Parts: sequence; structure tokens; C-alpha cells
Amino acid sequence: MADTPFSDPIAHARPTGDGKFELHLLPDHLRKVATLAREFAKAFGGGDWAHLAGLWHDLGKFRPRFQKYIRNATGFEADAHIKGELGRAPHSTAGALLACDRFGPAGRVLAYLIAGHHAGLYDWDSENSSLRSRLNLQDSRDELREAVAVAPPAEILDHGAFAPDLGAVPGGLNGFSMWVRMLFSCLVDADFLDTESFMDPDKSGRREGWPEIRELLAHFDRHMSSLADSLEDKADPTPVNRLRADVLRQCREKAAQAPGLFSLDVPTGGGKTLSSMAFALEHAKQHGKQRVIYVIPYTSIIEQTADVFRKIFGDAVIEHHSNAETEPGGETHKSRLACENWDAPVVVTTNVQFFESLFAARTSRVRKLHNIVNSVVVLDEAQLLPPEFLQPILDALNLLTLHYGVTVVLCTATQPALATQRYFDRGMRGLDGVREIISDPEALHRDLDRVTVRLPADWNAPVAWDALAGELAAHPSVLTIVNQREHARELHHLMPAGTLHLSALMCGAHRKHVIDRIKERLREGQPTRVVSTQLVEAGVDLDFPVVYRAVAGLDSIAQAAGRCNREGRLERGEVVVFVPPQSDPSGLLRKGADSCKKVLHDYSGNPLSRERFSDYFRHFYHACNLDKHKICHLLKVDGDSLAVNFRTAAGNFRLIQDEDQVSVIVLYRGPNGDDNTVDGLIGQLGKSGPGGGPQRWLMRKLQRYTVSVPRRDAARLLAQGDLEEPSRTRDAPSRASAARLLAQGDLEKPVSGLFVQKNDTLYDATLGLITDGAPPPSRKPRHIREEP
Repeated sequence: MADTPFSDPIAHARPTGDGKFELHLLPDHLRKVATLAREFAKAFGGGDWAHLAGLWHDLGKFRPRFQKYIRNATGFEADAHIKGELGRAPHSTAGALLACDRFGPAGRVLAYLIAGHHAGLYDWDSENSSLRSRLNLQDSRDELREAVAVAPPAEILDHGAFAPDLGAVPGGLNGFSMWVRMLFSCLVDADFLDTESFMDPDKSGRREGWPEIRELLAHFDRHMSSLADSLEDKADPTPVNRLRADVLRQCREKAAQAPGLFSLDVPTGGGKTLSSMAFALEHAKQHGKQRVIYVIPYTSIIEQTADVFRKIFGDAVIEHHSNAETEPGGETHKSRLACENWDAPVVVTTNVQFFESLFAARTSRVRKLHNIVNSVVVLDEAQLLPPEFLQPILDALNLLTLHYGVTVVLCTATQPALATQRYFDRGMRGLDGVREIISDPEALHRDLDRVTVRLPADWNAPVAWDALAGELAAHPSVLTIVNQREHARELHHLMPAGTLHLSALMCGAHRKHVIDRIKERLREGQPTRVVSTQLVEAGVDLDFPVVYRAVAGLDSIAQAAGRCNREGRLERGEVVVFVPPQSDPSGLLRKGADSCKKVLHDYSGNPLSRERFSDYFRHFYHACNLDKHKICHLLKVDGDSLAVNFRTAAGNFRLIQDEDQVSVIVLYRGPNGDDNTVDGLIGQLGKSGPGGGPQRWLMRKLQRYTVSVPRRDAARLLAQGDLEEPSRTRDAPSRASAARLLAQGDLEKPVSGLFVQKNDTLYDATLGLITDGAPPPSRKPRHIREEP
């Protein structure tokens, strides 16, 4: 089917069978994208900009070269217009050039949007990404000339009464880069959606039919009523349950306040999760907000929170993070579609997804941004906002609340000091005007104070592991939290038999089984000793009578205390802070511990009092570079040239710096060793053809069986034959060569992004992945009495 004549320029072609195609006329596509983009952007005053970007984004498709390409192509699919765009028929520069020709430097706003609508936002001028250089190419000028020579419809080329007014940019020069990314989101989502509605109408139709906020609030009210009726102490509530009910009441009442910045300062165990959702839904209903976005710091706790909300709201909840599972074929399910652009009433996501999307340049990441506008964003465990990115994050939150109709709730038991402040040598642009939802947080903290914290008599005197193990063995049930995986393993070795272990060297499925077992044993009153890293400190609802915590940041000590006497069943729980034998390596852990020592040294009051946290965070933030990766500098616009380094900033804004880490699929076969789920998944990964290979649903299932390890460790294990690549090709390097290249950083991870455990003994049923070559110890020290 070559050189078939068509009378009109087309944007896409959809096969209908028998070698025939239905045609998506180019002028229709441009008009529809323009209309959708304007609708998306009108909420923040950018409708006219987005409309013109939509009209001109595919202007280059009018050129004969593109028309010939699309007529000669066969087997079109929904995203066919993306693949190989630059190599086959470039078409995204013509509209960018036209905007610069028409409007001068102001046209560069449209140029950023149009030129990047496939490849992502460019830097204006950098070594690796230069929009200026691309616009100056003769090929780009030829693209525009050839497209205009075809005489596109006048209403496409005519910009009408549009007059660029950069004086109306939300936030002025400080808000320019956010504004451009928001406009870019409107354009790319409109382009994706209109293309999808033509190429796959059934898929497009599945995006509709979400419940309204008021419907979700009714579901929530019914759930809370049922929950209250089911409490064992309904007639005479415990003090903790009375306080939780009062927190819920205040959240509902304060939701009527004007949108903006709020804090929910409630101690751990005070019912923050459900109460914050109550505030968000009531606030959204009363102020016409479109959705609730619940942002959680770790993937290890997001599933627990999403499950809570899903029991209340059903399919209205989408869970967007790296571990979210879908079944084979689930790519077409409504929830999967909504993950693409967050077009759902309740979104549960991670700090990584939320904040990296806010600073992203890639189309797949950016397209959801316009759906953050006019929403309620709950930042759970706000004290865990990453310090080295804190300044650009605070700037973004200020812009969202001031100019994009977003209400932000900082939800935490240890409110960080995020107000604007001046340090000795520098300042922090903070969040000012934050309103506290709880009327008297001091009183609430006092009423929910259920533990006594015992601090080290000498902050410089470490406790030996064997001495600590002997002390812990005297407690039938105790949780001990350390800062490093190696410390957890060493201390666990010294503990009595039956002690449970938790660390990130255990895969997610393994950790879940252990946490479930801990909860069951605690419920049944069985002796339960646990040695864990800090992964239990956020969102894992455990209730121990005694908790030991290695010296760390004061917020970490408070989170550990939240796992002690959580339900208030004891008169007082006991939290013991100890100095471990080895100090933490330099970095944020060390800075947190040092700041904690400064504010608690010679302090005789309650270490977990609210004023201590204010002092702690001021010391801690002063010790950190709050914009270590120079994001603010990269996104600062030049007022004359409108130069911004969008792509470089996006590349630098990575909350998890994992370049030196690789992922390993481990052979965890369940608590009894008879669950072969992971073997089946690995087998499917190695298959070719339909249903095999690194499909998205499969990779997400495998995430629950992965462990991240340093590249150097993976290289050694690969060389020893303990790891293998999921599928080796004939031209793949030898194992020894692959190990050397991996250690050097010259070997990319396999196509699947993973390595696979080959040696069965490499994964221990208690400790997880053994990376140092030492077998797990099988004999307990003599001085520790074993439990019968």
C-alpha cells in the first residue's frame, strides 16, 4: 500500500482490516488538541497559550515528507506518532519556529512546549540539550517552510487576537518554569488523549465515569460510622480513642477554612490517616476541589494506606508507584489509564512520583501536572521531605498554593521547621501562613504522651552489641531499631532464637510476611523480639511495650516511640535511646544524629516535646545544603532570553540517587519455603513472544521480589555465578566481562532492569540477601539463653 493518494493532510491512521485505514485528519486533530489544552489550562489563566500551542504543535505534519511517511506506514498503534519521530519525519519544530517568528522572545514559551511535545522539555542552551541550537538548524527552517507552503487552513495559522503577556505569569519570574511545565502538561495530555480517542476509542471511553467528591465523602461517612460501631470500647472509649475522635471532629470542622497551607500536627497513633482524609474530602467538597492526592514517603507503606482507602472508596482510588501491580492485560484497565494523568478523584502516590513529576521534563511524567491544579494534596510524614531538595520543593509548594488553587496539608507527628528563616550564613524560603488544624496541639501531644524516653547518660559512650543483646533478652517483647543493615544483622545474630529480623536486604514480599507475623504474635500476647532497620518507623502500625532506638535524628526517635504503647494499654511504655558501637557514615544520618545530640545534650525535659522539634529541625536544616543539586539555579529564568535548563534540572532532581545500585530478583519462596510464585514470574520473564519478556505488569509483580544492592556487590556476585541476567543473548559479554563492566559502571542493567539470583543459598529465610559471601550464622552465643 505505497503512495496511496489522500486528498487531505492526516495526523494518524488507524487500521480497520483488509488493508484499509481510517484517517485522523490533521486540522481536526489540531483543533481538538487546542480545545482540550485550553480547557485544561484555563484553571490557572493559561488557556490562550495552551490553545495556540495545540493549534501549532503538529504544524510540521503538513509537510509532504511527513504525509508520505504516514501514508507508507502500516500497523499503526495508539502511540505510533511518538516512535522514531526525529528519525523518520520530524514535525515538532515548525510550530516552535513559527511562534518565535511571530512573537519574538515571548514566542520561546510556545517553542518550549511545541518542540518538546515528543522528546520532552529542552534546555534553552546546554551542552546536551539545546532548543536554541535546534531552532537554528537549517533543517528546522526547511520544516517550517515546507509545512507553510502546503497552505494549512487559515484558522490554524492565524493567531487571532492572541498577544503574549509575560507580565501575567503566575508568580512572575520566580514562577516561570513551573508555569511552562504546567502549560506543557496541558498540551501533552491533550495530545495523548485526542490521539487515543481516535486510535483506540474503547480505551478512551474507559477513562470516564469517576464518582464525584460528594459521593466519596458519603462513602467515607458510612465507613467511619461503621468503624465507630465496631469498636470494642464503644460504650466507654479508651482515652486514645476519645482523642482520635476529637482529632477527626476538628479536621471536619476546619475544612471550611479558605484554601491554602495547613498542618495536621498529631502524634503517632492519633489517627492522622483517616482524619487527614476527612479534612481533604470536606475541604474539596466545600471549595470545589477536583481530587485528593495523598503523598507518602515510602513504597513500603503506600500499599497499606491505599488498601485502607480502597476499602472505603473502591475503584475510585488509584495507587501510583513503582510497586503497584496490574494483572496481564491490566494496561487497559481504568486505574492504569488514570495513573498516566491522575484523572481520578483519589490518587495515592509517593514523594518520588509526586515531586519528580513536578520537576520533570519527560512527557510521560509531566502530563499529570495539570491535574494537580485545584486539588487537595496531603503530604504524609512531612518531616521526611528530602533535605537536599527542600528549597525547590518549598518553592513549588508555595507556587501551587498561591497560583494553582492547591491546598496542601502537612501531616506529621513531628512538624518540621518549614517557615521562612535566616541562618547565620544563608536563608530558607519557607512556607509562611501555615494554619494548624488542631486547636491546641500542645495539649494533644501531652494527652497522647504514652512513653517515657530514656536518653544515654553519656552521648559519647557506645554500647557493645553483645551487651545490648543481653539487655534486650531480658524483655519478652521488644523492638530494636538500628540505622544500618549490617548493624541489624550483627545484633540479630546475638539475640535469642526466635528473634525476628527486618531490613531492606529482605524483599517486599518477605518483609510483609514478617510484619504480619509480628502483628499476629503481638495480638496473641506472645513474646516478640524484633531487630529492624528504620523501615518500620513510618506507616507500620506496631505496638510494643519497649522500644530501643540507636541514636538518630529526633524525628526518627519520635517515629520509633510511635511503635511503643501505641494503643495506650500500658500506663507508660519505655523508649531507650542508645549509642551503637559504630557511628553512621557521613551524610544525612550523621547530620540528623549530630543535630539530635545538640538539642538534647544536658536537656532534662521531655525529649519529644514540640519545641524540641523546632530546635532540632533548625539545626538539621542548617547543617544541610537545601539545594544540593542546584535545581533553583537551573530553573531560574533569564528575563530577556527566557532561558531555562528544564532538562538538566529534571535529570538532577532525583530523590533516590540509585546510579550505584542495581536490583536483584531474589528467590524468596514464602515463610514456609513452598511458595513458587517468584519462580513462575522469572520463568515468564525469560519467555519470548506474547505474555513473556519484561512486560509492565510482570515487572511490577517482580518488584515485590527485588532487593537493591551496591553495583560492586552485584559485580562480584555475577562473577561468582551467584547472579545471572534474566536472558542472555548470543552477543552478550561473558560473565567475567559483564561483571567487570558492571563494576566500572559501563554495563547498563539488562533490558528488564534486573539481575536474578541463581545460587539458592544466597537468600536466607531470616536475613534476606547475603551479599558479603558469609553464610548466615547458625549458632547463638553462649551468653544468651535460648527460648524453649
